[in-house]
Amino acid sequence: MLIARSIALFVLAAFCEIGGAWLVWQGVREHRGWLWIGAGVAALGAYGFVATLQPDAHFGRILAAYGGVFVAGSLAWGTALDGYRPDRYDVVGALICLLGVAVIMYAPRVR
Repeated sequence: MLIARSIALFVLAAFCEIGGAWLVWQGVREHRGWLWIGAGVAALGAYGFVATLQPDAHFGRILAAYGGVFVAGSLAWGTALDGYRPDRYDVVGALICLLGVAVIMYAPRVR
């Protein structure tokens, strides 16, 4: 159950951070205005809060593992919302990152 909760929190964090950055991008680069930028800033703040909800207590571990989720999530977001088409190296790289997430977060540890 803890692993499922952790994965769900990583997905939510990715949605907040990547979505927030995308909203800011849209507001600035696509000239959609301050409302988009403000929503993006709020989503980025929510990301910071969501990351604290992870069951593991180690900040460095959480953020390091989240980096892999961010890589894969960014490619997925670009594919879904911006028409980006990842090539095989993007996909392989994202899978390697997710494997790293699994090792960092969920490998058995000797305490």
